Amino acid sequence: MIKKKVFLLIPSGVALRNFAFTDFYALAKSRNLNIVFWNGTPFELSNLGYEEVKLKNIKIHWFTDILKNVRKEVELNLNIENNKDYVYNAYKFKRKNNSFKAFLKNSIIGVLAYFLKSNRGLSYLKNKINTLEVSTDYYKHCLETLAKEKPDFVFCANQRIINAVAPLLAAKEMNIPTAAFIFSWDNLPKATLVVDSDYYFVWSLFMKQEMEKYYPLINQNNIISTGTPQFESHFNENILVSKQEFYKTYRLDFSKDYICFSGDDITTSPDDPKYLRDLANAITTLNNKGFSLGIILRKCPVDFSNRFDGVISEFDDLIIEIAPKWSNVNNSWNTILPTKADTILLSNTIKHSLFVVNIGSSMVFDYAALNKPCCYFRYNQKTQENPSWDINKIYNYVHFRSMPDKAVVYFNSSSDIEAKIKGVLDDNSQTVEKANLWFDVICQSPQNQSSNRIIEAIETIISER
Repeated sequence: MIKKKVFLLIPSGVALRNFAFTDFYALAKSRNLNIVFWNGTPFELSNLGYEEVKLKNIKIHWFTDILKNVRKEVELNLNIENNKDYVYNAYKFKRKNNSFKAFLKNSIIGVLAYFLKSNRGLSYLKNKINTLEVSTDYYKHCLETLAKEKPDFVFCANQRIINAVAPLLAAKEMNIPTAAFIFSWDNLPKATLVVDSDYYFVWSLFMKQEMEKYYPLINQNNIISTGTPQFESHFNENILVSKQEFYKTYRLDFSKDYICFSGDDITTSPDDPKYLRDLANAITTLNNKGFSLGIILRKCPVDFSNRFDGVISEFDDLIIEIAPKWSNVNNSWNTILPTKADTILLSNTIKHSLFVVNIGSSMVFDYAALNKPCCYFRYNQKTQENPSWDINKIYNYVHFRSMPDKAVVYFNSSSDIEAKIKGVLDDNSQTVEKANLWFDVICQSPQNQSSNRIIEAIETIISER
């Protein structure tokens, strides 16, 4: 049987987590699919043993970036109008006028968004972006690559990256079927769909309904619920090490059980170190009452700051930082590479910690995969790094509306933490049960079969062409 060639378009480094460091690649090969990474990142995937073709001349049209921002603004404004819900304003980033060029760009975005606020205007923006990208040398390079390599399918691993537009348009021109993977659980309400493809792979039937709601012109038969590979490693017992080995490797105290504090990026949670201090104070009190607990600090993989150093030093007998094993090329978010080693590390961190604590993170699902609970902070600090930041804004986001009651334990104040931790330690069965119900809503069950479902969908699409 002739192998079908699938070009796996990687427009940003974070997309590798799902398709390079899970079972996806090996499963696809076993199913007679030749996976070739169409690599738009600065990383040499061939060094990892993968077949790759480099995207070259990656330069979008100068006006495309402006129109991308206009399109997002228009989509969010229409969502407000159509749903009578102002929550969509929370997905707009405040534009900074810190230079004349930025002021001019932002003025153009504001004016165009005002005059194009309609479904007709949105359609114009999509078509104009495509027209501009087809005129670029980058698009011509994509055409040349596809003509030379002759893939049977192009699969885009992240729908929100603008440099993925030209490769997918080139595939369309060459009559090669395409699909785009919706990268994260909160992406659709945020108006982050910037690519056009023949098919869209989503995490769940819930996300499929979201897609139909926000993008009614897309044929619902072309929206396929597959799940996401990002949780699959947690079900792989072969990568899990013993408690003794894990504790020894990371110099954990064998007399303690550990709680994982999972950090957010600085924008999402500017006061993360203060929440970590609150947690450490509560655990110190519990330990004085006979408990034996510690904290594993896992910072956000794209947070290379030293903002936690003071708290770690203050509670050096309590907090152990286990840094994510991501590769940082030049301190830019889109050139930070996840690694297979970190996939293994995360699964083992979950295995050997009691539960996770954070602010509104999808880590709730990582822990649910191993039947462990999650606690969310839900109060503002008295003094804040950013006075305009409000934690309640996070929990008002649309994706939290899918959460069943009691799927997480909320810390509603710093004085609340001690009692809530005791409650979780005494009995977390209901929280875990509800968290798993939420997990099933967000990511199609069984979650360890997502790669298989994606591969089956690709095979079906290719066979029908």
